[in-house]
Amino acid sequence: MSALPTNRTALVGLQRIVILEGLELPVVEMLAAQLRWRRVRAEERVISRDAGDRDIYLVVGGRVRVAAISAGGKQVTYRELGAGDLFGELAAIDKRARSADVIAIEDSLLASMPPTVFFDLIFTHRSVCERVLGRLAGTVREMTQRVFQLSTLGVRNRVHAELLRLARNGAVNGCEGRIDPAPKHADIANRVSTYREQVTREISLLAAQAIVVRDGHSLVVPDMAALERLVAEVGDLT
Repeated sequence: MSALPTNRTALVGLQRIVILEGLELPVVEMLAAQLRWRRVRAEERVISRDAGDRDIYLVVGGRVRVAAISAGGKQVTYRELGAGDLFGELAAIDKRARSADVIAIEDSLLASMPPTVFFDLIFTHRSVCERVLGRLAGTVREMTQRVFQLSTLGVRNRVHAELLRLARNGAVNGCEGRIDPAPKHADIANRVSTYREQVTREISLLAAQAIVVRDGHSLVVPDMAALERLVAEVGDLT
């Protein structure tokens, strides 16, 4: 396992965490001294659903997946988080067991924060509190939209909506959206509650219409408006 970051690297990484942006350097330095640093390998489980620990994790580098895995091995993916984000705050806030599993998608650098430090941070710094609240509100909106889609849309429409979401969150250049790296079909299936084969079929149909194009390790949406129209045809999901 590679070494943990130096003080300088740790500070630079923390300053890129969205909820910490704008904090003065002495505050970040004091925070860094109270965190526990951890490097995890791809596919390594970081936290387990129903576990009783309550630390908050900052994603300093890499990417993780928040999901629920049934006893039979069925996985439902809630969201994927990259550098600058955080997870685990729900258990810290309501003092209940974890509500999801978190698994590293790639080798990642994480910093865990005890709940006492988290509450001191949000009660002392208004900007941090506002960003945490904004993030929680965004999560509720995203989950509400997903419930609506799962309840009202067919598989094809759910795949279209998920690709549109990924493209919007990727690199957008004019009318073109780029998803890099291209999502695994199994991952999309886990997010929209279907099977990998059905996702493969729908993406192949989109590729035949040039609505999506494979470009090396990326999946490109050459004309975002065309994909938006497919999604809009079945309701306002934007």
